[in-house]
Amino acid sequence: MDRKWLGSPVESTPKRSGEQRRLRVGEELRHVLSGLLGRGECRDPALRDSSIAVTEVRFSPDLRSAIVFVMPLGGANATEVVAGLKRSTPFLKRLVAREMALRRTPNMAFELDHSFDQANRIAALLARPDVERDCRHNVAQTKSNDNAN
Repeated sequence: MDRKWLGSPVESTPKRSGEQRRLRVGEELRHVLSGLLGRGECRDPALRDSSIAVTEVRFSPDLRSAIVFVMPLGGANATEVVAGLKRSTPFLKRLVAREMALRRTPNMAFELDHSFDQANRIAALLARPDVERDCRHNVAQTKSNDNAN
């Protein structure tokens, strides 16, 4: 029986499935941490009265370490919140180990998410009058080209 047709997809599957697994486990960790922080499981004073959004989790290829991007709602006391999360990492790791079925609980590093700042900067740039004028001009030109064709 000839099985050459199995060769190509089988060789490329581990790379895609490994990346897919990282994304899936990252999303699960994000949900678990959001739940833990939302219920106020941490006793650190910096975290006690803070609403914290876990925006993204990025795993290393071996799933042993994860970077957790967080943002306090409203952006208030962001550095204190991240410092509180870093102090609470061993406690959070134990809670995550109880809630997730992983062979090894990942080492977590908490970082402030700067994507909101970048989005605000881009929105401010797009709202400038000269950029708005250019965008309107390009849209009008595109519509006229579409009508001509």
